[in-house]
Amino acid sequence: MRKIERISISDADRERLERLVRDRNTPQKLVWRARIVLLATDGLTAGAIAAAAGKSLLTVRRWRRRYMAKGVDGLLKDATRPPGRKPLSAETIKRVVHMTLHERPPNATQWSARTMAKAVGISYTSVQRIWRAHGLKPHLIKTFKVSRDKNFVAKVEDVVGLYLNPPDKALVLCVDEKSQIQALDRTQPGLPMKKGRAGTMTHDYKRNGTTTLFAALNMLDGKVIGTCMPRHRHREFLRFLKLIDHQTPPRLDLHLVVDNYATHKTPAVKRCSRRIRASICASRRPRLPGSTWLSAFSPRSPETASAAVPSRASPSSKAPSWITWRTTMPIPSPSSGPSLRAKFSEKSPVRNKR
Repeated sequence: MRKIERISISDADRERLERLVRDRNTPQKLVWRARIVLLATDGLTAGAIAAAAGKSLLTVRRWRRRYMAKGVDGLLKDATRPPGRKPLSAETIKRVVHMTLHERPPNATQWSARTMAKAVGISYTSVQRIWRAHGLKPHLIKTFKVSRDKNFVAKVEDVVGLYLNPPDKALVLCVDEKSQIQALDRTQPGLPMKKGRAGTMTHDYKRNGTTTLFAALNMLDGKVIGTCMPRHRHREFLRFLKLIDHQTPPRLDLHLVVDNYATHKTPAVKRCSRRIRASICASRRPRLPGSTWLSAFSPRSPETASAAVPSRASPSSKAPSWITWRTTMPIPSPSSGPSLRAKFSEKSPVRNKR
């Protein structure tokens, strides 16, 4: 085996290489690289250097050439390697972006990463990287509603002003209805839960018709005034207005925020509101499914419906149990923080014009 040509190194490089070999914190790959160069300066054969460092002849020759080309700094880091896969071309990226923005997949509403990858012929991870780089999210859709009312801004200020800065000696109530609530009940009574046994109930249920829930939410303390009625007409809404007038302090004016349902704007309702010291303010919001605040309290299963909603055939229309629970909840004390009115009044520049 012929000898490797002796290489000469400076004293500074030798001291630096020996320091790397002696230091216990030096990574092992840097230690044997430095040893290969130090052994090569002594004129040893390639086989002797490979045996001493525990590496192959190809490795010995590679790091000797690396030192001759780049010095000690060339030993401290690996050479850059080409990527495992060829990077995507600009035409492919442009095609993915164009298809995401201007085309739709067959039998689907939006592109997914895998359907796009199958259509273009790349991996789904590449599609994800392209979407992330361009800020594209095909699965997200933001809804909007543009009002054609010329007085929309004034009405919004009126409604928001009532919430953020209520007038003095007045009570602001958010009034809404939840119609077509099914009054369901189990076919047989179940057994309560006890130690070692879970509660029981039948798998089927019986229908008792539907009912309508009327409720008014006080924005300051969270109390709810509510009742259930069999129908949803302006007559039932008038009865509910009288109930609100009966259960609120007579010394306070009432400001009711309602939606633009037809039963809220009949002449009889307007006359009744003037007679019972109530001022009705229509919020003009769109009637979207699940957009009412009462949707958070609607029963989701037959067992909760039977406990929360009375039967239509029942002679008495009692309020659901959650209204009693919500009304009897403790109100936060003033020491726990600023009141709701003071908190919103400081942040909002909107002022009520009433």
